[in-house]
Amino acid sequence: MILTTAAERRALLDRSRTVAMVGASANHSRPSYFVFSYLRTKGKLDVTPINPAIAEIDGVHAYESLAAYAADRGAPPDIVDVFRKPDDAPQVVREAIAAGAKAVWFQYGVINDEAIRLADEAGLDVVIDRCIKVESARFDGGLALGGMNTGLLTAKRRAR
Repeated sequence: MILTTAAERRALLDRSRTVAMVGASANHSRPSYFVFSYLRTKGKLDVTPINPAIAEIDGVHAYESLAAYAADRGAPPDIVDVFRKPDDAPQVVREAIAAGAKAVWFQYGVINDEAIRLADEAGLDVVIDRCIKVESARFDGGLALGGMNTGLLTAKRRAR
């Protein structure tokens, strides 16, 4: 099912515990590293990198594939977070389905109609063109609707 509302995305995050981040990077300047690091340290999710080009990120073992993750862990991830080019997304979805994942989360800009259709037809929950870090932080009270930390603790203006 394609999750289009904030309530649906929040429910997915609330019922999920494990995230396999396909395309996670050890490069500190890449968005996939920042999201990985944030979720690992600030969130309640157990995040694991999936990237055949690296052995680990910040001491967390990286798996070469979703199949290797599921085999080693004895269970599939709740969410497969996709940080790959849109053209790579259908193959990632096929691997997520084969591994037994429950949901696929396509990060900002990772939009591929075939991948979305494959995931939806397989019965996976699907989030499209959203950042799991932004949504997680927003639902936990760390961000405003626009995704920025306003630092504002109240809606009332200060007296001048």
